[in-house]
Amino acid sequence: MGYDDPGRHAPVEPSSGVPAAVLENVFDDPAHGEPGRDRLAVHVVWEVVLAAGLAVLIWLLWQADPAVLGDPGLRVLLVDVVALGLLALAAGLSLRTAAVNLAIGPVMVAAALHCAEQGDRGVALALGQAAAVAAVGGLALGLAVTVLHVPGWAASLAGAAGVVVYIGPRSEPVLVQSGYDPRGSTFYLFAGFAAVAVLGGLFGAIRPVRRLVGRFRPVADPARRRGAVAATVATLACVVSTVLAALAGILVATNGRDTVGPGDGLDWTVLAVGTALLAGTSAYGRRGGIFGTLLAVSLVGVVFAWAHVEGWAVSRWAVGGAALGVGLLVTRLVEAYGRPRPAGADPEPPALADSTLGSGWSVPRPTKLDDWPPALPVRPDDTPTDPWDASRWETRPPRWDGGDR
Repeated sequence: MGYDDPGRHAPVEPSSGVPAAVLENVFDDPAHGEPGRDRLAVHVVWEVVLAAGLAVLIWLLWQADPAVLGDPGLRVLLVDVVALGLLALAAGLSLRTAAVNLAIGPVMVAAALHCAEQGDRGVALALGQAAAVAAVGGLALGLAVTVLHVPGWAASLAGAAGVVVYIGPRSEPVLVQSGYDPRGSTFYLFAGFAAVAVLGGLFGAIRPVRRLVGRFRPVADPARRRGAVAATVATLACVVSTVLAALAGILVATNGRDTVGPGDGLDWTVLAVGTALLAGTSAYGRRGGIFGTLLAVSLVGVVFAWAHVEGWAVSRWAVGGAALGVGLLVTRLVEAYGRPRPAGADPEPPALADSTLGSGWSVPRPTKLDDWPPALPVRPDDTPTDPWDASRWETRPPRWDGGDR
């Protein structure tokens, strides 16, 4: 722990009149962020806005074509929402650990192409191979970010370039050879995604977990290393986010499609990161909501379905860019109103301000000295001493029979 503020870290008794908020923050280390509990009211308000927008879009979609919300169309829509949801979870997890993974879009496209090509050998085998390669790639990315201590966006962009090189030789759509159809278990998939998103948000709202997940977030010099714990958390986030992107690619390839078109996948990255920011995840890391990911992913999925029904050609670049723009505004709100209350908001109790708790860590207040005391006491008589007195120059001891005896 940092002992830069001895008065704040001094142990106090509950009976001393110190507010509970001060006692709760005694062991917070300022080197890992602002002491205190993050405020969640801004997330609650924003999630209410997202829920209202989702309700309006569902009503508009139902007015345009009620069949989309029927049995066949609803299954396809929900599988698409789950695929985008896994990608948004990957982006949100890497964002909250302050090591954003921009390679998730290309990884998703590469996994979809692999499943389309190798699906005739069994979707389980294709899924296992894609997940294993994604885990190794995520581990390499995490080590590059933490060992070299470089920004996650730069390292993952280099990784994305390597994945695009793998996708490059495929210039024509690839025929899907897998017989697996996720629409048969649509509601289980959606329930699983919703549970992971909400439970992840709930755990992320717990104060120790929130501080642990966001430990890689810089608090002073961004180039300063954040320690082994922060490096471990960021590396695990890179691995998990890359694997989630590969799972999303499997769903995209098998959701009733005959072919999978090649592409660089960066439009998927923009869409996923924009959706995560729209959900209330801070672009700086650490902070995020509870139901925001579920609501934002559902809203974006309904937007695409509504645009398709209306016959509008809406690209992922357009929706992702709009989500990014709104998400950056949400980040500003989250950072402004979600951080702990300033220390000066509540007056410091006199017991702490005087630092007289007797704990051994107190620093006494300096007192003003009016004058320096003299080095030697003042002689009672003012008779000057003769510097040429003979006794001063006499080196032998006095005789016993001297005249002064």
